Amino acid sequence: MKIAATADVHARAGADAGANGEVERLRVIAEGAGRDADVLVIGGDLTDLGRSEEAEVLLEALEACPIPVVATLGNHDYQSGEADALSGIFVEFGIHLLDRSSVVIDGVGFSGVKGFCGGFDQALANAFGENLFKEWVTEGIAEARALEDGLRALGTERTVAVLHYAPIRATVEGEPPEIFPFLGSSHLAKALDEAGAAVAFHGHAHNGSFAGKTPAGIPVFNVSVPVLHSEGFELPYYVFEV
Repeated sequence: MKIAATADVHARAGADAGANGEVERLRVIAEGAGRDADVLVIGGDLTDLGRSEEAEVLLEALEACPIPVVATLGNHDYQSGEADALSGIFVEFGIHLLDRSSVVIDGVGFSGVKGFCGGFDQALANAFGENLFKEWVTEGIAEARALEDGLRALGTERTVAVLHYAPIRATVEGEPPEIFPFLGSSHLAKALDEAGAAVAFHGHAHNGSFAGKTPAGIPVFNVSVPVLHSEGFELPYYVFEV
């Protein structure tokens, strides 16, 4: 199976975005992925401000995509407090929206979570101190556990992890180190290594690095559109075969 992976497409709507041009920008991804791959994966930030009208712009573009679409939400999709409504719109359209959930397509298992913050390696935050801080750390742990459980439950020979936040430090390198704790969590890498996966895709770190590996050697790709542009990809997705 060939997977066209992208993230941070940030669909916009309204006069400030030039809606007609926005559909064409996004349709390039939909049409290209349909030619080059068997499944399109979008690792979060489907919309720019989490508004339903932005979702409709993206879906108009995805009408040109003849292959299954697998996606997670990102932090931008939560911005306007309409994440549940957006999820309903995407699912009704036929997108396989992964939110601590999984799907099997042609024998390949996909499990996905948005992920969350927490930091990496020796700088991984501990759930100690104020309740608010404990909740912040615990959310990242819960997302990682859901990812591990989802991957384990698939039972397919090949499994793919779809995330928004990064599981490893290597793919956020290029961002200011001060914001690393807000870009992802090593808890996600541990989940990948414990459950096993053929590959993991994420976005979120627009100025990060394209590729890295978990401690156990699972390949991880930051497929944020800005990263793909900086890497010189002709079209804003990366094709990976599993």
